[in-house]
Amino acid sequence: MEHTRLGYWIKEAGGVTPRPPLDEDRDADLLIVGGGYTGLWTAWHARRLAPDARIVLLESEPVCGRGPSGRNGGFCNAMWLSLASMRERWGDEPALAIGKAAAAAVTRIGAFCEEQALDAWWRPAGYLQTSTAPAHDGAWERAMAACRELGVPEAIVPLSREEVQARCQSPAFRAGAVCPDSATVQPARLALGIRRGLLEQGVEIFESSPVRGLRATPGGVEARTEGGVVRAERAVLAIGAAAKGRRGPLRGQLTVASSHIVLTEPVPDLLEQIGWTGGEAITDCRSLLDYFRTTPDGRIAFGWGGGRIAFGARTRGRAELDRAVIEATAAHLYDYFPALRGRRLTHAWGGPIDASPTHLPSVTSLPGDRAFAAAGYTGNGVGPSNMVGRTLASLALDRRDDPSRLAFVDGSSPRIPPEPFHWIGGEAIRLGILAKEEAEMAGRTPSKIASAVARIPELIGFHIGR
Repeated sequence: MEHTRLGYWIKEAGGVTPRPPLDEDRDADLLIVGGGYTGLWTAWHARRLAPDARIVLLESEPVCGRGPSGRNGGFCNAMWLSLASMRERWGDEPALAIGKAAAAAVTRIGAFCEEQALDAWWRPAGYLQTSTAPAHDGAWERAMAACRELGVPEAIVPLSREEVQARCQSPAFRAGAVCPDSATVQPARLALGIRRGLLEQGVEIFESSPVRGLRATPGGVEARTEGGVVRAERAVLAIGAAAKGRRGPLRGQLTVASSHIVLTEPVPDLLEQIGWTGGEAITDCRSLLDYFRTTPDGRIAFGWGGGRIAFGARTRGRAELDRAVIEATAAHLYDYFPALRGRRLTHAWGGPIDASPTHLPSVTSLPGDRAFAAAGYTGNGVGPSNMVGRTLASLALDRRDDPSRLAFVDGSSPRIPPEPFHWIGGEAIRLGILAKEEAEMAGRTPSKIASAVARIPELIGFHIGR
């Protein structure tokens, strides 16, 4: 099995010619720092809102999309399973507005792939959440009730055990629910496709250009790299988990967790055998969830979001490649699909997750009110990043429209404790949740200690899981 930092998706997407780094000063109307999905979609929407704007995007990696945006599971989901928690946090109408905006973002991404003739493996086959333990039965019912009460009952459809098994047979699967307006995508191909479109439309992209300093000035915002300075009227900071390492409001609102994926060799015969031919994206109902999808050549990509908490803002090292977590991920794969034993696992990789205390993304105004930052997708960023990018584009261009008024803009959030308390507490809670959920999966009663530790986030106002 090949263990690589960048992962299979980026390798499969093929090479592109890197853009040169910034080597002289530039002036711009809009500066975007970060070439992952959030930054790329912000630039895309901004170009449509302001066709003549001078837009500059700075990316630290050699090519845009090589961070978590190009390494994730490729689940392009809306946010309907978070509707109950959004409703509790923001109220009925604001929660419904975000739910509809997130669903519209999924539709826009599919339309983008079609309009750009981009083969990003777009497959709108729905998202299936299934219980794998009695303790997890009905985990979707609160969200389903919220959808029904807010007038979108079609957003989450309950399935019996038999209906789940008809879509994908596994000895572990019980009942479940499906969100029809979701899709899967090859994440690296999508990122490179947005990048290509931006370059064709005159957006200036400078790669291998990490920003060493970002500050407000009397006339706007100034970003400094080793090769030059960009002076802009407005700016967007879209650096995901790396925002944990920068001074500012997001620093105390993020935890850097990690997720890892293992990929099988092509197994189309097995997929036929278990009936998983519809292309559904699937997860279980754990807080440290397992997630899995298929590929056009019949592979299974299987991920686990239970990786270690990073100390501070360390987004490299074990956050990207943790052999112990990879072994655990492979074990989960075999638990769900025993017939895969003896089949080859070809690739394994991981990446950091920018986890927020609310399990929801947030957009925050930076000092000076000329720059805005976004982060906190907590593992569900492929679809929502398009929505957040639309909001950031409106804010940065001072458009007073509906996207700029969505409830996740400048909302309140619980604060993360400083280090080392954050890491010590975060790891203790992760291990408590892990012990509790492993016991539930095995049909055992969790220990009192594990159950008590797993409840700590709820008691202090943090939200783990949807």
